[in-house]
Amino acid sequence: MLKTLHISNYALISEINIGFNSGFSVITGETGAGKSIIIGALSLILGQRAESRFIKEGEEKAIVEAEFDIRDYRLEHFFEINELDFHPEQCIIRREITASGKSRAFINDTPVSLQLLRELSAKLIDIHSQHENLLLSDDQYQLQVVDNMAQNASILKQYQQYYSQWKNLQTQLSQLQKTADKQLSELDYLKFQFQQLEEAHLSENEQDDLEMELETLSHTEEIKQELQKAVFLLTDEQKSLVLLKEVIDAVGRIKSYISEGENWHKRLESVYIELKDIAQEITSLEENIDFHPDRLEWVDQRLNEIYTLEKKFKLSSISELLSLKENLKEELQHIESFDEEIDALKKKIAEAHKNVHQQAELLTKSRLNAVEPIEKFLKEQLSRLGMPNIQFKVEITDAAEFSETGKDTVQFLFSANKNQSLQPVAQIASGGEVSRLMLSIKSLMAHRAGLPTIIFDEIDTGVSGEIAHRMAEIMKEMSKNMQVIAITHLPQIAAKGNQHYRVFKDDSGKTTQTHINLLDREERIWEVAQMLSGENVTEVALGNAKELLKSE
Repeated sequence: MLKTLHISNYALISEINIGFNSGFSVITGETGAGKSIIIGALSLILGQRAESRFIKEGEEKAIVEAEFDIRDYRLEHFFEINELDFHPEQCIIRREITASGKSRAFINDTPVSLQLLRELSAKLIDIHSQHENLLLSDDQYQLQVVDNMAQNASILKQYQQYYSQWKNLQTQLSQLQKTADKQLSELDYLKFQFQQLEEAHLSENEQDDLEMELETLSHTEEIKQELQKAVFLLTDEQKSLVLLKEVIDAVGRIKSYISEGENWHKRLESVYIELKDIAQEITSLEENIDFHPDRLEWVDQRLNEIYTLEKKFKLSSISELLSLKENLKEELQHIESFDEEIDALKKKIAEAHKNVHQQAELLTKSRLNAVEPIEKFLKEQLSRLGMPNIQFKVEITDAAEFSETGKDTVQFLFSANKNQSLQPVAQIASGGEVSRLMLSIKSLMAHRAGLPTIIFDEIDTGVSGEIAHRMAEIMKEMSKNMQVIAITHLPQIAAKGNQHYRVFKDDSGKTTQTHINLLDREERIWEVAQMLSGENVTEVALGNAKELLKSE
């Protein structure tokens, strides 16, 4: 439950600290006193968007801090998985807004995201504001009421998982078909490119080898002449090998007389053998080199073919051309396999649709089972609230398409008078009737949800007298199982509270300030009397106020 609320530098509030107890609390005050400001500040705890205009004029930062007792609400796991300190008797949620428009959120002094703040506060408190009565005309809200009564959260969660899988598969199919259509339109061009590379019969090192061969073939005469010269210089009389042989013999005759002689002799013999082998190889190569114009022409043509392909595909080597060819091959195989992929995906979609359909049927069944208890409860409550001829029906029909919430359309049908046909609530219910219906629905939902705290912001709009008294009784009964706080203009409701707070403006200083006080017995009598008679409180009003409070 909500234990304390601290607000500083928010709108007309410099600083207030409010302590709350369990049970039923009421907040009253003149129109414009600042009750809505307090609700607005508390809404920040629920994750409402923060704006710098909320900050009190002249201040740099506004702070709203709420302390909750969460001992009875099994929230240990939430704090554990989100790595937050768990203090069951003192859970503190805080929002800070700076003049620059920045907002920060904290849970037990740990900075958290706004989403996490919303997730926790939704488990702790519900604020029913005046405009929320409009929700009664919203089909989705009516569906939430039914689901709340049906207690089908696990069924709905499983359905939404199936639904999400089904929609994702449909998206994949659409994207695959678009890709297939696009690539099929390019199929002929891709095949042409691949065929060009395939017919070229390229090999990895071919270009380097051909370029070397082209150099050789282009310089045959020069090569032959130079090789002949090399052979002549190595082998003719009085040339290199002959002279080297004489050097070897000379060193051989003296090698035993000097320490380096043996080593020199071996090295010279090794050089002689190597030069002799080279001379033989050069001779052999020279004898076999001839000019081959046909081969030169073929090599030149082959290289031109390779260069043309490289230029066409904007590549610089055969290796890159071969890589492109492999990529084209894979792409063509992928295009040819599109039909198989599409068929396989369609089978998955059919299976996913089956799961969605079956789970939707379970969801519908759970909702249909909740219809009678909802109708019975609301009829009893509304009859109690001055509608003896009430007719109320929860109509569940099959929707045309599956949605995130199933395949059901829910509509609340309503009639408050005899011989009046049932019609949608939004079409025929008056303001007072909507207030009574909304209170009854909130009573139903709060009981089912086990919510710690609910705040009613003038839910009594459009009612008065005995009906107001009965609405107060319902809120009082709700407070036996949860904390109920009601902001009201009606003395019948104000008198029912276990605690009574008054919001008022103070214009005595330099700026207008909003304050809130917890009233004692005498102050409360005066406040209720003023609500009964207006600004000029009469003895009769005071007597009536005492009677109202005594009946409590």
